[in-house]
Amino acid sequence: MLNVQAVIFDMDGVLIDSEPLYMEQEQRSYARYGVTLDPTELSKFVGTTQRYMWSVIKQDYALSESLEALMAQHQAQLLSRLDKEPLSAMPGVSALLTLLNNAGIPCAVASSSPRELVDIILRKTQLLTFFKTVVCGDDVTHSKPDPDIFLLAAKRLGIAPEQCLVIEDSHHGVTAAKAAAMRCVGYQNANSGQQNLSAADIRVDHHDQIKQWLCGQ
Repeated sequence: MLNVQAVIFDMDGVLIDSEPLYMEQEQRSYARYGVTLDPTELSKFVGTTQRYMWSVIKQDYALSESLEALMAQHQAQLLSRLDKEPLSAMPGVSALLTLLNNAGIPCAVASSSPRELVDIILRKTQLLTFFKTVVCGDDVTHSKPDPDIFLLAAKRLGIAPEQCLVIEDSHHGVTAAKAAAMRCVGYQNANSGQQNLSAADIRVDHHDQIKQWLCGQ
């Protein structure tokens, strides 16, 4: 296996194909305030925190509601939907995580989503036990593309950043991983919008390809 001491996974669009549901709920939430965004505009928020997203919307559309109120309304609706929706892991994810666990390579989640949301998804997809630590958007001040979330994950794992591999589906996420001096797999998920993953060390469209790359096949 390649010289990788730890693997850090983004969640949305990597572990679970959640972006379509997110974007649909974002459109519904925006519509409450008379805001409409096209898919290209929506894709710019992929990989960022809800706080960042709503701060931009509030400023760009001069919304009178407080940032906290905007976030709370949106998150309540999103959590309600996630709790009711059947959720499953992306194809190949469980096999990849099993391979890494069997090889003694610790894994982490580094997601810009709020912890309450991350907990629901990891619980419903039965992936939580694979991870040594989970870092969420609530845990850092600066969201992707800043490297803070990946650096915190590496610190919690006790692994130097340059020995970590990140798996990301967004431009912001890849940028953050490289800013953290980590190697990065760009996971090409069509449902994550048009994402520039060119800075990634390798680009794939299935988790089986990551297994093959790690094993030098």
